[in-house]
Amino acid sequence: MVHINVLDPGASPLDYYGFELRRHREAAGLTQRQLGDVVSYTGSLIGQIETARKVPTLEFSERVDAALGTGGLLSRLVDLVLRSQLPVWFQQVAELEVRAVEICTFQTHMVHGLLQTEGYARAVLGALDETDLEDRTAARLARQRIFEREEPPVFWMVLSEAALCQGMGDAAVMRQQLAHLLSFEGNPRINVQVLPFSAGAHAGLTGSFNIYRFARDPAIVYTEGYGAGHPTANPDTVKDCSLRYDHLRAAALSLKDSAELIRRVMEERYAGPGDSVA
Repeated sequence: MVHINVLDPGASPLDYYGFELRRHREAAGLTQRQLGDVVSYTGSLIGQIETARKVPTLEFSERVDAALGTGGLLSRLVDLVLRSQLPVWFQQVAELEVRAVEICTFQTHMVHGLLQTEGYARAVLGALDETDLEDRTAARLARQRIFEREEPPVFWMVLSEAALCQGMGDAAVMRQQLAHLLSFEGNPRINVQVLPFSAGAHAGLTGSFNIYRFARDPAIVYTEGYGAGHPTANPDTVKDCSLRYDHLRAAALSLKDSAELIRRVMEERYAGPGDSVA
């Protein structure tokens, strides 16, 4: 067992979080069990987080901040903690998402992580490996907090119709996911277009890709392989992928027609007994 007195706050964001949690708890004169009683968590969980053996959630952090009067310190730190739980090769991409003013993505077979529901993300991440699934799911969902900023990025997703038909989890998970996509109707900063099967050959046949644009820095194109990410700011690559994306948006259904297709798929493929889609 790791002893808290030798926990190095500089070792990782998780270690730093645990160090600060313990420091503020002791300053308040509370035991782990007493703090747990106040915030409705177990004292054992408090101990696991203080010793960097458990990843905290945003809800936990907000409750402890309120209980200890930390001024939101832990709620601010939890973003760094959750980002550090992402695969090392993906952490740079999470940083790009935070800095971008516009994100354009083309997805061939599943909804982009920034628009995934918890159930859908859990099904995707647990397809081959359920190790630390709860923590990995929380880390993925934490990335979506970029949309809570005062000026969130403009997000544009062109999604292959195949992704609507590829069931992730059970029918209830897919209903919730597609309903989540529909919840962005009328939101000018989050746009979802579906590339229908009827489009035939299209500019995205080489695979999924993202384009990140920034206020001052050059745009970056990101593609992904097995266990590796490939970001590049090469001007020729950015120009080529930007042109491809323009063609994909032109070939995709309009925002309104995309929403209608999503509703139809919900009704025909995923509606359960007594369900109806407005």
